[in-house]
Amino acid sequence: MDNLKVSDELWARIQPLLPVDQRRHRWPGRRRIDDRACLNGILLILVTGIGWQQLPQQLGYLRLRMTCWRRLRDWQTAGVWDRLHELLLAELRATSRLDLARAIAGSSHCRGPAVR
Repeated sequence: MDNLKVSDELWARIQPLLPVDQRRHRWPGRRRIDDRACLNGILLILVTGIGWQQLPQQLGYLRLRMTCWRRLRDWQTAGVWDRLHELLLAELRATSRLDLARAIAGSSHCRGPAVR
């Protein structure tokens, strides 16, 4: 399962894209769970296909189950994944490693005309 953890190199790219959550000073509540731990949980779900409730307790995900789901939702709403995609594409273009000759445009990602 260590190979499913976010590498330092990837984390350095993702962390600046994440929204910053400010703690309240008067009633701060419980400390926010680390974003990197949540990202590791999200990736484990996406790679293995398990459900949110099946995140392994022995790997420390007991408290993270709903938090991972909420962060995924919040980060999607904040546009984190779109910005990460654009960043990675720009890096590939800069190194001339993006080969669009093998690109495929599928209709499953395009909105079709409304049928009346």
